[in-house]
Amino acid sequence: MFSAEDYQHMARAIQLAKRPVQAPHPNPRVGCVIVKNGLVIGQGFHHKAGQAHAEVNALKDAGNEAIGATVYVTLEPCAHTGKTPPCAEALIKAKVKKVIVAMVDPNPKVAGKGMDMLQEAGIQTASGLLQDQAENLNLGFIKRMRTGLPWVRCKIAMSVDGRTAMANGESQWITGPAARQDVQYWRANADAIVTGSGTVIADDPRLTVRDIPVDEIRQPVKVVVDGQLKVSPNATLFSQSGRVILASLAAANESNYSKNASFLKLSEKNGHVDLAILLKELGGKEINEVHLEAGARLNDAFLVENLVDEIVIYTAPSLMGHQARPIFLLENIHSMKDQYLLECTDIRHVGKDIRFIYRKKHN
Repeated sequence: MFSAEDYQHMARAIQLAKRPVQAPHPNPRVGCVIVKNGLVIGQGFHHKAGQAHAEVNALKDAGNEAIGATVYVTLEPCAHTGKTPPCAEALIKAKVKKVIVAMVDPNPKVAGKGMDMLQEAGIQTASGLLQDQAENLNLGFIKRMRTGLPWVRCKIAMSVDGRTAMANGESQWITGPAARQDVQYWRANADAIVTGSGTVIADDPRLTVRDIPVDEIRQPVKVVVDGQLKVSPNATLFSQSGRVILASLAAANESNYSKNASFLKLSEKNGHVDLAILLKELGGKEINEVHLEAGARLNDAFLVENLVDEIVIYTAPSLMGHQARPIFLLENIHSMKDQYLLECTDIRHVGKDIRFIYRKKHN
């Protein structure tokens, strides 16, 4: 159905979609390539929410040459008016001949409507080209559109024997500078960084994107799971750029906190904040990707509740001993049949450390 040339141009569109350091949250990453007579005449990607979409940028690049051209786009052109006009209309107006998309948009406002508009205007359409690669561009957006929940990525730095801190809590630094820099890219691509009150009290982290050029207003939301509001209003994270959300079981005296703090009073589950409800609330705030940086107990709670989609583990070439703290508690595992099965999707060296990426294994 698709030619080698089709694959080549869609692969280029996927590369374009990856260009922004930060995804254009809450919108998806999208790339577009326009081809005529075998030559690329226009290309573009979605830079930032509220600005022109990939198709519009590519059409602008192509100019009048777009008439009769073939368009390769990683996601179905939108058919509704949001902060910008529908891209399907722009393609129709440009009089392109054919539009090939990698995947249909899971957004209920689109969901095939863009393709229908193009077909009704006499434009040829096709879909499914490099769909898996296109889906990997927007795991959080796709999951939120389908389930209302964000994609949860759990980041862990550990020793070879699976330890994340000494028994007294000392943990700086397990991994090297290259791994710590790599983590900043994961943070930059997340809408929210989630941690627990124990981590904030012990480490007083900033939870910001550092050493990567990002707009101050696009710093990820910092979410602290703090059932009993134990975190001090003087914690460093409250003085950093970006919003802070405290997810708790108790009502807060908001006047004690900085203006960038807000509160979610949630129901409890087993004496703790109901994490599934927390994720539903975050999804309702258009948060696509959650970057979980926490201790063993909160990591464990997310995992046991089946709320973790992906685990990114940086393994340092060191041994810390059995008294050091583990990455998960997993107190519910008593036999081999209870184990959590994972699928490794990527392995690579990052400086002196090795980065493993795992997802839940589906039988």
